[in-house]
Amino acid sequence: MINRACITVPSTCMENAGFKKGMFCGSQLTLQKIAEQLQFLTPPRVNTMEVEHFDDNIGSKLEIMESVAVENDEFCLENWRKKRAAVLICLFEGNERELRVILTKRSMKLSSHPGDVALPGGKMEEGDVDDSATALREAMEEIGLDPHLVQVVANLEPFISQHQLKVVPVVGLLARVEDFKPVLNTDEVDTLFDVPLEMFLKEENHRWEEKEWMGWNYCLHLFDFESEKGVFLIWGLTASILIETASVIYQRSPSFEHHLRDFQQLQKALNNNSIA
Repeated sequence: MINRACITVPSTCMENAGFKKGMFCGSQLTLQKIAEQLQFLTPPRVNTMEVEHFDDNIGSKLEIMESVAVENDEFCLENWRKKRAAVLICLFEGNERELRVILTKRSMKLSSHPGDVALPGGKMEEGDVDDSATALREAMEEIGLDPHLVQVVANLEPFISQHQLKVVPVVGLLARVEDFKPVLNTDEVDTLFDVPLEMFLKEENHRWEEKEWMGWNYCLHLFDFESEKGVFLIWGLTASILIETASVIYQRSPSFEHHLRDFQQLQKALNNNSIA
């Protein structure tokens, strides 16, 4: 069962996106519905007792929980920015009125994760006023997406990378997809493509592998996607973010089952235990 993400409306949302009722028309009414849904949705709180289901070795691994919790005590602005990143979940309506999300394949020139599928995004920089500013700036730099075309409607609960970077998913709506003229930064992006968001709730094309992190076993989600642009593997943090996003938007849990927590559930359990 996926815990519904905590949702916040960024302080600059209304100003930058110019949100107002009736700004969408025709087939775009689905996007208006999503905008209103994410503004007013109050999801359930995360169950802080979920850690109790771990094995009996939990007591011997408290040092892991303590190391994970260290970042919670680092409130100075410089450290906060260094440990923070944002990605843009840019949604638009496809030809069949289905919701689709924009993804990239990272350049093979990059030193980290070359060739991986990712959401547009990156680390927060000094001039970024908030997470939505980070996500929009990165999308502009990577794929030439004009920020004025995107209506930012919500931030989802932050995810934690395996390098302890806090990654904030920023949900944005692209009402006039025909106005988006991609310009790829080839130093960072090899390919731009899009996939149906609902795919991340379905058993089809989904598989999982058992992995280990700091002595814990967890489930790694993987999705195979094929289009005219090629065959893509969507996995890891990007897959987890999109599973959560789809769960929030469609208000249901994924149909696939697995016998281990995924990495994000593991992180939440460890963090919750450390502050209990």
